[in-house]
Amino acid sequence: MTDESILVLGATGSTGRRVTAQLRLEGRTVRAASRQGHTNGGVRFDWTDPDTWADAVGDATSMYLMAPHELPVEPEFVDTAVASGIRRIVLLSSRGIEPMDDTRLLAAEQLVRDSGVDWTIVRADWFDQNFDEGFFRAAVMAGELAVPVGDLGQAFVDADDIAAVAAKALVGRGHEATTYEVTGPETLTFAEAADAIGRAAGRKVVFRGEPDAYRAVQREIGFPAEQTERDIVAFTALRESGGGDATDTVRTVTGREPRSFADYAADAAARGAWRDGR
Repeated sequence: MTDESILVLGATGSTGRRVTAQLRLEGRTVRAASRQGHTNGGVRFDWTDPDTWADAVGDATSMYLMAPHELPVEPEFVDTAVASGIRRIVLLSSRGIEPMDDTRLLAAEQLVRDSGVDWTIVRADWFDQNFDEGFFRAAVMAGELAVPVGDLGQAFVDADDIAAVAAKALVGRGHEATTYEVTGPETLTFAEAADAIGRAAGRKVVFRGEPDAYRAVQREIGFPAEQTERDIVAFTALRESGGGDATDTVRTVTGREPRSFADYAADAAARGAWRDGR
């Protein structure tokens, strides 16, 4: 048990709520920050409202830092956090950001490296939970998933494993000035992942990996054509880079084996994640 307070941003999101739960299970004091704030027993934080920033940080000395995918990490907020007493930052980032030229996350990584405090960067591969909690669920339910990466292998990783690595970095020693690539135990193509979900959920899920299929889906949902083309350029660069192999980061940092995609899919299906009407 410790009196040190840890700020967790995005505390209602896929990784944030898991980091919060893990830390509280260990008896840590957590400032669970989200736009809902006190309605979920936490503190209010809004990237678009600087008046919430200092109050959210409060007396915290460590911080789990992430931003919604459409927003940058604001340098002014990091300055505010450090000035308020934050001495350790664990940033959620992503693999493949160099070939995809993800300037938002590249800037965020440089920002924490230059913050003047201890830092750890968690570069996670595609979340398993994208398929049942995130932006792929609608496609799974519709029976067709389109991502223009062809047969590129990805080391899909469970959000619980990402959270476990982040929690260790927030409270342990030896993680300073380190970038962790966090993955599941094996690489799968999107087609293989879709097939695993289909078998577990008892439904047909077809994967389309060509750009034209992605264009058609994005057009159908009203996504701007210019952004679609930018996405295709980024995904093409990722495919041409060859992606990345599975790592042993989860085992090394947490002492446990990472969860397989098949186990994730089976558990999600058993919870009714892909049940009609959910």
